[in-house]
Amino acid sequence: MATRHQVRESVVSLLYALDIGNEKIGKFVNEILEDKKIRNKQKEFALELFNGVIESLEKIDEIILEQLDDRKISDLGSIEKSILRLGTYELMSKKLDSAIIINEMIELSKNLVGDTAPKFVNAVMDSIKKYLE
Repeated sequence: MATRHQVRESVVSLLYALDIGNEKIGKFVNEILEDKKIRNKQKEFALELFNGVIESLEKIDEIILEQLDDRKISDLGSIEKSILRLGTYELMSKKLDSAIIINEMIELSKNLVGDTAPKFVNAVMDSIKKYLE
């Protein structure tokens, strides 16, 4: 059975695919999750996260943009953007303590991006947390 971290990693992958232009990824979410052995409650969790980000994307991007100073959303790498979008959605939904969410996003950035990403993700996520409080 997949862990929640693995579920989040899969959701970031789906968001990444969507961000780089694969608009039809939504049609294949169930198959992709099944291939990664994400089933039952973990699949429900993955679908909640993925669909929640998609449904709230405009609001999520506005929140992220406010924390980027002079940068634009388009200046971010697609993986960093996907991690920040997922983290912002989870902070907005308030189902977990913000420290747990931020730590998860930092761990995802360590696994999926370069050396400077964890520090950047931490700073932006912390800013988003304060913005949402």
